[in-house]
Amino acid sequence: MYLHGTSRINDRGHLEIGGVDAVQLREQFGTPLYVVDEELIRRRCREFIGAFRTSGLQFQVAYASKAFCTMAMCRIADEEGLSLDVVSDGELYTALQAGFPPERIHFHGNNKTPQEINMALDAEIGCFVVDNFVELELLNAMAGERGRKVNILLRVTPGVSAHTHEYISTGQQDSKFGFDLGNGAAFRAVEEASRQPNLVLLGLHSHIGSQIFEVEGFKMAVEKVMGFAVKVRSELNVLFKVVNLGGGFGIRYVEGDRPLPIAEYVHAIVDSVHTSFAGQDYPVPEIWIEPGRSIVGDAGTTLYTVGTYKEIPGVRKYVAVDGGMTDNPRPALYESQYEAMLANRATAAPEELVSIAGKCCESGDMLIWDVSLPKVNSGDLLAVACTGAYNYSMASNYNRIPRPAVVFVKDGSADLAVKRESYDNIVGNDLIPERMKKAAARA
Repeated sequence: MYLHGTSRINDRGHLEIGGVDAVQLREQFGTPLYVVDEELIRRRCREFIGAFRTSGLQFQVAYASKAFCTMAMCRIADEEGLSLDVVSDGELYTALQAGFPPERIHFHGNNKTPQEINMALDAEIGCFVVDNFVELELLNAMAGERGRKVNILLRVTPGVSAHTHEYISTGQQDSKFGFDLGNGAAFRAVEEASRQPNLVLLGLHSHIGSQIFEVEGFKMAVEKVMGFAVKVRSELNVLFKVVNLGGGFGIRYVEGDRPLPIAEYVHAIVDSVHTSFAGQDYPVPEIWIEPGRSIVGDAGTTLYTVGTYKEIPGVRKYVAVDGGMTDNPRPALYESQYEAMLANRATAAPEELVSIAGKCCESGDMLIWDVSLPKVNSGDLLAVACTGAYNYSMASNYNRIPRPAVVFVKDGSADLAVKRESYDNIVGNDLIPERMKKAAARA
């Protein structure tokens, strides 16, 4: 297993993250357990900020909280000078509870409810990213009822299909997100937004997908968005002050993944912006981006305890752990791949090829299909790398399994950031209807 961030093998032959022994983490917090390398997260934040500071452009780096949203993570984003993207009332509430400055919050989503819009208006967030004509009209009306003007970006689909899984590719023409540049919807949206008395159109938003390992897609998106900006200035006399180019920067999950250095992504975007506006007599807009996975993805490791195993001669050996698709649904959703190691015997040589199965009552509950490990025994501690993005966020209570705890590690300290769910949490919102109680009493 590739060792990311502060991960290392210590003198006891154990995996260590943030200066804390993984075996100690199991003893203190149990498994399954999400372990977050705080130092690596902060390093990633600073890499994005640093790359833009050398560009000479005005910018915002907004953490896409859908990747991993807890109050502790929101606090880190604030401390490192990032803005914050939210896509629901739950993410917004988490950010506000963490004390995140609302003026640096951007609200995304293709179906914001009136309740969510009200909550965001009450909080006086910095910007709404408007996704469709229905929202445009609704937001204008709701802002008007309060005598408010609100900042917006219009999300556009530039017609760029990223080289990624179809479910996480969002910039192509056929997408549930945004106003299409190619069919005239984006142009009409600019016309409509400019007429709304309670909306302040700052500019455009574009996002082409996730887990992208090259810069060509970003360059193409910049060219299309900037070309559209020039057209709108010429025909509608509307000048965009902000262009948000989204996120999607890839990380290394397994051998063969080749993400670029963060600075290389940023410099490619900056160079494309300068090239697109060269000779256009157009003031270069402020550039916003929205990294999520690339900030937290490889900072996360999930620890599991090995339980049972089953060998099918000539086929494969299944090794079952105490978690599975409830804490990591990505293999089932996206056929995602991961690397793993025995954290309690990290120096032992690989002896067998096994498949890691989860404990859910579901044939598709597989975490890793083939991984080389030392001879695996019940009670071993399995570490799965790069689980920081979209694992905790997508976790569920399928089979009524409690969701794991989250621990942040740094400089030898381990701090609980999310408590492990209890059985009381699982049934906390359940009710037995009165008619059932009465029927039971009569019986």
